[in-house]
Amino acid sequence: MRAVAKLAKRDARSETGLFLLEGPQAVREAFAFSAEAVLELFATPTALERHPELGRAAAEAGVEVEFVTEAVLDAMADTVTPQGFVAVARQFPTSVKELLRGGPTLIALLQEVRDPGNAGTIIRAADAAGADGVIFTGRSVDLYNPKVVRSTTGSLFHVPVSTGVALEAVIERIRAAGIQVLAADVKGDDFLAVRSDGLLRKSTAWLFGNEARGLADEHLALADRVVRLPIFGSAESLNLATAASVLLYESAFAQRS
Repeated sequence: MRAVAKLAKRDARSETGLFLLEGPQAVREAFAFSAEAVLELFATPTALERHPELGRAAAEAGVEVEFVTEAVLDAMADTVTPQGFVAVARQFPTSVKELLRGGPTLIALLQEVRDPGNAGTIIRAADAAGADGVIFTGRSVDLYNPKVVRSTTGSLFHVPVSTGVALEAVIERIRAAGIQVLAADVKGDDFLAVRSDGLLRKSTAWLFGNEARGLADEHLALADRVVRLPIFGSAESLNLATAASVLLYESAFAQRS
């Protein structure tokens, strides 16, 4: 049990190549899309009674359900309310080579995005917008941080995600694949002008930077164009995940029009 609880820490995740799943939704998506990654499942009897389909999914995957008390489950989980389920799974990042192999048309590129909630929400938005992948570069938050995993609400298992790569090298490979790079930054051109230029219909990798600092000048210079979302009201700015969701969907709309 202690070994499971340690997976809330990055060092333990790095050493073992494992991570935590908490709650019925995450466990359900894991069994549905990456059942081979799930190694252990812990549940309270009451929770399994409420979600018998997870017991069946575990049996089909050859994973034994280990019954524990609420107190034990709480000690294992990172969140205060794991809703009766905690699973241990293998990490399964996708290589950049594999992500680019299928001719992607929409990618989210995250440079030094540190907030787990933002990172997870962007993965979720990319999934919803039909993006072909998400790439974490620089010193971004750990993809398998429990808060990131929870914020994806299962989308971690739907969309390929690459990690631990340098931005410059990734952009070089993205361009070689015939994909333009649009950077989101307050220093950029007004989004409405970019939309009218028809750029959004092209295969695109949207580059998003750190929540506090944005993108460094040398990273903005790597983009084909820098774009800013206009603020029509009195808000000081948009949350990173909100801005990313809007831009990913705008590309998805344009590419499907």
